[in-house]
Amino acid sequence: MKRLSAVLSLLLLVAFTAACAAPAAAPAAENEGTASTAADADARTICFAYQDLETEFWVAGHKAIVETLTGLGINVIERNANEDANKQLEQVKDCIAQSVDGIIIIPQDGESAVTIVGEANKADIPIGVFNRPPADDSNPALVIVADNEVIAQQAVEYMAEEAKTLGRKVTPLIMVGDLGDPNAVGRRQGFYNVIEANPDLFNEVIEVPTKWDGALALSNLEAAMQANPEVDFLFTSSDFMYPMIRSVLEPLNKWQVAGDENHVILGGLDGDSRACQLMRDGYVDATGVQDLFFEADTIMNAMLEAIDAGETQPNNWMDDPGFALTQANWEERAEDMWGCKLFAETGESLERSFGE
Repeated sequence: MKRLSAVLSLLLLVAFTAACAAPAAAPAAENEGTASTAADADARTICFAYQDLETEFWVAGHKAIVETLTGLGINVIERNANEDANKQLEQVKDCIAQSVDGIIIIPQDGESAVTIVGEANKADIPIGVFNRPPADDSNPALVIVADNEVIAQQAVEYMAEEAKTLGRKVTPLIMVGDLGDPNAVGRRQGFYNVIEANPDLFNEVIEVPTKWDGALALSNLEAAMQANPEVDFLFTSSDFMYPMIRSVLEPLNKWQVAGDENHVILGGLDGDSRACQLMRDGYVDATGVQDLFFEADTIMNAMLEAIDAGETQPNNWMDDPGFALTQANWEERAEDMWGCKLFAETGESLERSFGE
């Protein structure tokens, strides 16, 4: 693992400077399926097929994986499906036809991941799944995934503790991701675990579907806040939606720092640089953190070890336990969040000044 860890931080810093805004556009060349070729003609070849690069997390993970592998002299064939599950399946079949040594995918959803893994199994090519897991484990694969339910629950538990200090019931709203994605399902469940454990604290939950689409998230949140202006507790299933949240809350005088009487208790999940900045500045109370460094390192090492060992159908589901960064543990844990590392490496301070 040490051979990969040393370069990940530098690569992710480069990714951050190129992709700090979300959604992020995928490189044009990747749409054509171009390959990054190492000097050694006999180098191993890995197909990296991803559903799109619409958030900072995916951009940074993509860059870390591609540049680390090519730096090790491995040929990387890239395929961008542009959020089309059928297209991704055909792209992976094309990689299989090229007799690649291994496949790493970021699937469009859990069901399509099962199908794609099955195709790799039939061809006896090891396959790894990064962050977005198959819907079931019926087909053997290497899978690295965050425990989204637990991470979300930890973040929302802190938010609930903050709500209790208000001495009244609060009105919770959750921005739900695409429920075809197991990550979105886990995050929603983690949120509801806390709601159901505190029936005397919460009014009826307001759900805002987003399908992981920024425009849909914005329009649905606007409608929800117009119908329910009393919302004062909001959890977003992905940090990339904070710009949409701000654009809705600010005109309502609800985009305020913690301690202000109009502050909406806010939390989310991913751990990107925007969430770090918003926590530092006092707008966000808690962030569930996926460990991007660990996940990229883990899936690459597992894939290379399988190839070296001649394993054609390796089967290992690996967990990223993650954690919740909160205003209470900021001093101890902020530097452990991947987005804060990127944020600090650009010269920004992690010292909080709100409330002074």
